[in-house]
Amino acid sequence: MARTQGSKAEITGPLIRDSARSLFARHGYAAVSMRQIAAEVGVQAGALYAYTPDKQALLVDLLRGHMERLLAEWRDDASRPALERLDAFLRFHIQTSLDSSEAVFLSYMELRSLSPENRREIAALRRRYEDALEAILAAGEAEGVMRIPDRRLTTMALIAMLTGVTNWYREDGRLDQERVVAVYRDLVRGAVGA
Repeated sequence: MARTQGSKAEITGPLIRDSARSLFARHGYAAVSMRQIAAEVGVQAGALYAYTPDKQALLVDLLRGHMERLLAEWRDDASRPALERLDAFLRFHIQTSLDSSEAVFLSYMELRSLSPENRREIAALRRRYEDALEAILAAGEAEGVMRIPDRRLTTMALIAMLTGVTNWYREDGRLDQERVVAVYRDLVRGAVGA
């Protein structure tokens, strides 16, 4: 199907993804139709299929893009002390979560909406990100600066705690991002026995 007159692929494609992300985050994947996404973008519903085969592919694309961006942007330096690496991870996670709160919300809430094959793909990407934190915790144990009763459980708990900032943080709230990072730093260090 042809694009709406005057639309441009390099503009319309990203608009579709942005609109879908916002609508899925606000209403839930199951409650959003392709027609709603098209209306938000300002194109006919059939025009969406020039950009994505279906709604499931659109969701997978959004979740994959978020995880691939996290993995591409996260930089760890294994030569640094584990506590410094942990601080860097928590700062990175908080900042990227606040910068892309809708994508983070989808990554946690809409895994249930994926087909089993797509869920495995996204879970593998998530596991790579989780493994980055787990490697830091392992280094902390090896250095003797962290005491962790269960490394995998601690990894998952820390990521959940850090991600939770997207639920309550407001730019115009009483805490700025630097203060939030500082408080979380103390909480995270306490959780790993540092």
